[in-house]
Amino acid sequence: MSTTKQQQQPLGPSSWTTRRDEKHNRMQKVESLLKGKVLPTEQIVNALELLIRPGDRVVLEGNNQKQASFLSAALVQVDPEKVNQLHMIMSSISRPDHLDIFEKKIASKLDFSYSGSQSLRMSQMIEDNSIEIGSIHTYLELYGRLFIDLIPNVVLVAADKADRQGNLYTGANTEETPTIIEAAAFRNGIVIVQVNELVDEVPRVDIPGAWVDLVVESDRPYQLEALFTRDPRQIKETHILMGMMAIKGIYAKHNVQSLNHGIGFNTAAIELLLPTYGESLGLRGKICKHWALNPHPTLIPAIESGWIESIHSFGGEVGMEKYTAARPDVFFTGPDGSMRSNRALCQVAGQYAVDMFIGSTLQIDPEGNSSTVTSGRLSGFGGAPNMGHDPHGRRHDTEAWLNMMNGDGPLVRGKKLVVQMVETFQNGERPTFVDSLDAIHVGQEAHLPIAPVMIYSEDVTHVVTEEGIAYLYKAQNIEERKLALAAVAGVTPLGQAHDASLNERLISDGLIAFPEQLDIRRTDAKRSLLAAKSVEELVEWSGGLYNPPSKFRSW
Repeated sequence: MSTTKQQQQPLGPSSWTTRRDEKHNRMQKVESLLKGKVLPTEQIVNALELLIRPGDRVVLEGNNQKQASFLSAALVQVDPEKVNQLHMIMSSISRPDHLDIFEKKIASKLDFSYSGSQSLRMSQMIEDNSIEIGSIHTYLELYGRLFIDLIPNVVLVAADKADRQGNLYTGANTEETPTIIEAAAFRNGIVIVQVNELVDEVPRVDIPGAWVDLVVESDRPYQLEALFTRDPRQIKETHILMGMMAIKGIYAKHNVQSLNHGIGFNTAAIELLLPTYGESLGLRGKICKHWALNPHPTLIPAIESGWIESIHSFGGEVGMEKYTAARPDVFFTGPDGSMRSNRALCQVAGQYAVDMFIGSTLQIDPEGNSSTVTSGRLSGFGGAPNMGHDPHGRRHDTEAWLNMMNGDGPLVRGKKLVVQMVETFQNGERPTFVDSLDAIHVGQEAHLPIAPVMIYSEDVTHVVTEEGIAYLYKAQNIEERKLALAAVAGVTPLGQAHDASLNERLISDGLIAFPEQLDIRRTDAKRSLLAAKSVEELVEWSGGLYNPPSKFRSW
């Protein structure tokens, strides 16, 4: 049976350039405002009203540290009659104006990863139905969706410098900027960049001008937080004890070569114990050589003592610029001397390339599930689930990874070490170990299809408290996991319900270890063990290169 030529024609769209045509039409509206690619600072609100249309997907750069603060403040000022119903995509909700745009009806829907300081307000706004949550993502998950089903119409990002051709210099705080820009630049989205300074020639081209549509010099430098800085003065003897147990009972036991440290005083204590307690155990050159983390100031003594070979960073850290520039053998630096960070690539490294993730949380249930989402706080969890899980796609082996094998057979595989390091009680005497995670109820209240669990129990290999270590990877079943967790849960309700007479068997089976089993005397956990006991001493270790923010100065 024959068909006509007309019937054989594909029923495709009438045009294959609709996105490109749409971008061209929008850019024509601001053409008279621009000089090349440069927009006058005072024209930013006007430009946003001309370039953004109702219902657009808009990415606003705002991660844990670096904020496109000039652009977020400008977005709040647009006329809601002209710009509304925006679908905002932000990795971190860190500023009040990030939520002001929802209260002013400029935006209606949000996909994000972390809310931090805005978590209380976020929770209230959800209760008041003034914001619709798409999903709470891990960082990599959110970045990935920018290239699949959350492709942006407009992105608003920040850079240090730009020339008049739009070439960008992002310096030590590149972070997520390249990822966000690429998602728009190659899908005919509009790329708007605030810069601290317009220059004739950038120190190095971090992002080419061909990817950028508009640059505007901001009225003040973009907001940058010293997120990973911890003052050694606030490290307690409890932190030191836990750090000693972690170094001897996990790092040395499993020969951990590569790792990520989360934010906290527990991990800061470990970093400051490496040149002292770690040295006394003869561990230099054997553990902790390769890192995926920001340039923590508390790492300076370990770097100066020759412990660390390489550090790749999610972002920079305020005050560490001169130090990282002076240590190119350790940090990833450009020919101009400044460090290069990349949040997406470092998340990938933290997910697949390291032996261990060690972090903290606010609640752990009896099986080992954990979350930082608690009652009244929809905080999200950022990158912890990326790094704090065992990636089944991993195929390369390391001694630490193979050390997690728990069984026999030709197809038994290793496992990434995922360590939760917590005190049994949080500030305000709230127990860390709870019968049920608040995240379950919070997820129901926010109408989320799944509970916002940060790290699932199946991925957790170790839990460290001030009481001891639970080696969960050795548990043969869920009941053994529960017993091991309860044994180190202290005087929380979970710990008090535990039958202490079972501890001898748990110790014998290698499921738990208290300081005594690790030959650690609790009385030895003194601040005198810290390689630096103040920020001032960190500056001394750095040879004066570290320049801490004023809030961390006590001299």
